[in-house]
Amino acid sequence: MQIQKFDEMNASPQEVRAHYTQYAKWLAQQPEDVMQARRAEAEMIFRRVGITFAVYGAKDEDGAGTERLIPFDLIPRVIPAHEWKSMEAGLVQRVTALNRFIHDVYHGQEIIKAGLVPADQIFQNAQFRPEMMGVDVPGGVYSIISGIDIVRAPDAKGNGEYYVLEDNLRVPSGVSYMLEDRKMMMRLFPELFAQNRVAPVAHYPDLLLETLRAVSPAHAAQPTVVVLTPGMYNSAYFEHAFLAQQMGVELVEGQDLFVKDNFVYMRTTRGPKRVDVIYRRVDDDFLDPLAFRPTSTLGCAGLLDVYRSGNVTLCNAIGTGVADDKSIYPYVPKMIEFYLGEKPILNNVPTYMGRNPDELKYILANLKDLVVKEVHGAGGYGMLVGPASTQAEIEDFRKAVEANPSGYIAQPTLSLSTCPTYVEKGIAPRHIDLRPFVLSGKTVQMVPGGLTRVALKEGSLVVNSSQGGGTKDTWILEA
Repeated sequence: MQIQKFDEMNASPQEVRAHYTQYAKWLAQQPEDVMQARRAEAEMIFRRVGITFAVYGAKDEDGAGTERLIPFDLIPRVIPAHEWKSMEAGLVQRVTALNRFIHDVYHGQEIIKAGLVPADQIFQNAQFRPEMMGVDVPGGVYSIISGIDIVRAPDAKGNGEYYVLEDNLRVPSGVSYMLEDRKMMMRLFPELFAQNRVAPVAHYPDLLLETLRAVSPAHAAQPTVVVLTPGMYNSAYFEHAFLAQQMGVELVEGQDLFVKDNFVYMRTTRGPKRVDVIYRRVDDDFLDPLAFRPTSTLGCAGLLDVYRSGNVTLCNAIGTGVADDKSIYPYVPKMIEFYLGEKPILNNVPTYMGRNPDELKYILANLKDLVVKEVHGAGGYGMLVGPASTQAEIEDFRKAVEANPSGYIAQPTLSLSTCPTYVEKGIAPRHIDLRPFVLSGKTVQMVPGGLTRVALKEGSLVVNSSQGGGTKDTWILEA
């Protein structure tokens, strides 16, 4: 069976899509040696600035952990204004419904009573936090920063249709690469931004700070915001430091914070300073050793009590993971209809759940054609891409699914759209996805664009940085 492909730039070998015309004309005039030199320059700058990604489990020759440079591609991904407008409306709709769902889970549980989501899917979910039952968070916003992964695949007519592949509502990362990729493109090719009306993204840190202040506790007139990092050995530490610096706020570790009289304070050279909003890049389990994992040194003892009493805001809220679990993903279209009374603008990828006996039968009979994922897996780990796997790998995975059916979902192998990419041999198509970052405060807003991730291995569908993926600048053309 020939899988249809959708190329973002080329409608056919002879015809460039309208929104790429200007760029394609420019690209055709660039000498090979100039592009190679620009590529080397980009790598040198990224290395100097330290835009790296630590790879867990990977070791260099001396047995030390390795930091990998995130490969940057010179050819942008271009999206026309009308497509972005529709995608943006779909993202606002989806994130609004997800926030309503999380509030409902920890309050009235109306969606369970309506029989739309099974109770055990929520209460037996590892990410469900009973400590959050009945807790009111400012504005009812749980996922203040959401990273929604979007892919494009050909529809029946061969046109590209956008699908949501995954919702990241805990600690979504990657926005610093979106900002640095744009900075790099403007530095290397300033003439392109004079020729094309590309919507700006540089104001994201301002928008983020404004959003964080908007969800601060009611008592804070001039809220103090901090970024809480697990420390310099975390894979996304570059991003934590970058965002704190761009927002002009303190980057703190757990040991810099303490609780007194039911408020959180940070230690400073001028004495303790009260903290109102914590943008935390630390998982729930490690936030408060008195409430969660007692051995954790990454959080702050007593933080949960202060949070529950409304004297500090955590971004994102504790317990948001209950809504971004892969086993909850199939229910999001129903959430949109239930909470908003609207039809979803952005579709889910069709999904089979191992917990349903009929669907399990289908999964086990079609492993070679499906992508099967662990419901708690992340970063491209714990998954089987059927068409790219050996018979032995498929049989191993079959045993895992049979042993724990409710721990897996499966989806058809989508032919992700490709975009021309600058690789060692020159320009070649590579599969891509897109992660826009949606900010929910008093309103839901986002900068036009997101992080385009690219699978650099020929034919690979895995775009994750942890699996060797790279990134591209994402251009939203203004109308």
